Amino acid sequence: MRATLAVLLFALAGCTVSMGPPPAPAPAPAPQQALRPAPVPAGVPVQSAQKLSYVVQRVKPVAVQMCRERSPRKNCDFQIVVDDRPGVPPNAFQTLDRSGRPVIGFTASLVADARNVDELAFIMGHEAAHHIAGHIPQIQQSAGQGALLGGVLATLGGLDQQGVDTVSQLGATVGARRFSKEFELEADALGTIIAARAGFDPRRGAAYFNRVPDPGNRFLGTHPPNADRMRVVQTTAARLGLP
Repeated sequence: MRATLAVLLFALAGCTVSMGPPPAPAPAPAPQQALRPAPVPAGVPVQSAQKLSYVVQRVKPVAVQMCRERSPRKNCDFQIVVDDRPGVPPNAFQTLDRSGRPVIGFTASLVADARNVDELAFIMGHEAAHHIAGHIPQIQQSAGQGALLGGVLATLGGLDQQGVDTVSQLGATVGARRFSKEFELEADALGTIIAARAGFDPRRGAAYFNRVPDPGNRFLGTHPPNADRMRVVQTTAARLGLP
């Protein structure tokens, strides 16, 4: 299904420039011609769109600066998009477009569901942190290693090509999820710092976890328990000396 994504156009004078799915590469945004300018994306109340605009103006420069400080050669030109397809549940993601530009996406339902700007700021900081920490290439590498190992074991086990392909795919899945929980907690910590530096309260923002299902501590799960995530945010905030 072809997604319809609305680009939020923000006036970012002076700027040079997802809770979310697994930190694996999310489905790439629709081709550039499908990204249509929209000051208020369809499905997003005007007030909610204004909140997101305000958050992007504050958070984006901080994320760009932190990205460039940590990885001067990395593409830090974040693009913010909103998936305005009707019926899509609240979600956010970070991915890369075909040119390697980092993309942070929100579904329209998440933007509308956010209760305050702190929640939007923390979520945006979290998604930006995935790119800053380099989680996508790390997961791609781990998935490739898992697929290779699975293929070798299947071949040695005498499976036919279909069996080898199946085991390789399973190995890739296991490899991709190997560090997903760690990456989520790392993104929570770094996202806390980004949101705080942008002038928001990340602890109030992380309260969003209280309204989403708790994934628990499932084997090969993609996200850690909500309690663990809240603990990371609280610990990081305390280390920052937030009141």
